[in-house]
Amino acid sequence: MKPTNTIFILSDEHNKRVLGCDGHPMIKTPNLDALAARGTRFANAYTNCPICVPARASFATGRYVHEHRCWDNAIAYDGKIPSWGHRLMAQGHHVTSIGKLHYASGDDVKRNGFDEEILPMHIVNGTGDLLGLIRDELPRRKGAANLGPEAGPGESDYTRYDRSIADETVKWLTHEAPKHQNKPWAMYVGFVAPHFPLIAPQEFYDMYPVDKVPFPDMYAHDQRPRHPFTDAMRKSMCFDEPFDEPMVRRAIAAYFGLTTFMDHNVGKILKALESLGMLDNTRVVYTSDHGDNLGTRGMWGKSTMYEESAGIPMIMAGPGVPRGNVCDTPVTLADAFPTYVQCVGAKLDASDASLPGVSLFDIANGLVPRRTILSEYHAAASITGTSMIRCGENNKYKYVHYVGLPPMLFDLQADPYERTDLGRDARYASVIAECEAALRKVVDPDAADHNAKSDQRAAIDKNGGKDAILGKGTFRYSPPPGVKAAYH
Repeated sequence: MKPTNTIFILSDEHNKRVLGCDGHPMIKTPNLDALAARGTRFANAYTNCPICVPARASFATGRYVHEHRCWDNAIAYDGKIPSWGHRLMAQGHHVTSIGKLHYASGDDVKRNGFDEEILPMHIVNGTGDLLGLIRDELPRRKGAANLGPEAGPGESDYTRYDRSIADETVKWLTHEAPKHQNKPWAMYVGFVAPHFPLIAPQEFYDMYPVDKVPFPDMYAHDQRPRHPFTDAMRKSMCFDEPFDEPMVRRAIAAYFGLTTFMDHNVGKILKALESLGMLDNTRVVYTSDHGDNLGTRGMWGKSTMYEESAGIPMIMAGPGVPRGNVCDTPVTLADAFPTYVQCVGAKLDASDASLPGVSLFDIANGLVPRRTILSEYHAAASITGTSMIRCGENNKYKYVHYVGLPPMLFDLQADPYERTDLGRDARYASVIAECEAALRKVVDPDAADHNAKSDQRAAIDKNGGKDAILGKGTFRYSPPPGVKAAYH
């Protein structure tokens, strides 16, 4: 394959179904749709963890959560495990980051695997969300109750930040990229939209009349599925408690508006590549760190293994990538590591042989790797460790393993919206056993649960103990550079 410049654009909390080229009947994502039309869309892409910091650590290292042990939003990537950026820099490729990273803070950007970090957002105060470490008795995250009341049109620190990220990216492509022509360069761009607060710029909010937006599936209380894990999560992550129907509709309209706003910013980057004549020597991958439940089953935010949360959009385009292609092979964020290395023409290190990832370029061109993809969750509002795989013929089943609790099982071919949980259906006992055996070839879920809780207890002690953390409270979301976190 021809080595090319390579850009990954990573949004935050983009529900895979809220995408025009995925068939959504209302959302306007013309730039991402055009990217898919000239490339490949991966229909079964997953985060390695449905919360920001662990997902981004997997993106950086190409390793699953139980391997890099960045379990939650208080234990962040610190450069000790080599990233794809380290591999590229060591081989003479220039590596640039613009926007949200959510790594451990620090002044040495090369530690994180970059030659430069422009407008970086890292975990708050170098400690992140300490409240999420507490899992023995889940604290109520009271700030989550602001989600519905604040939803609507307007500007936020996040929308202003994303505009700056898009502008800085265009500026870099225009003025800095021509300085790096000896070898292909690599770029990472991290937007925050459509992550809450659900406040969308007026022009984008107005695209989605509140009386026309779809109402969340299984939203009514008597329709919501019951499971000990999700019941506890709803109580801790009390997003939905103040919601009424007008709030729900404003929240959906705002999320749609933020998605189109994000697409607009992606479009600025793609248009710059075209106007600068870079399309023929640049591969672009668009994806997100995780999704958003978006009210489905009465849940908002991320943190679950449902498709809305653990599933992510992923699109790749550029030289050698099949055009207008939809690939059903399951992929994850961990595939970014070998993708970057292959696409710029670099080489993997011998120590990378154990990486679970496979180049998206190869998968787009027909490779079907013999592997079981994995997503894990050991973070905020989780009473136990969670692991998810796809298994069975043609990966038709999604299996979700909860340590010490009943599993979930969904037949995604017959039930793509996961309305029927087969995990406690005796008729599927053999399927569940087969899936659990496949999972345990990838990870020992009991050991991972033990290690996560052990590391989290150590982090709690390091930060003054449980009472000190509870007394300080936490912030709702990480602020962009120059803005202080608001604790509550």
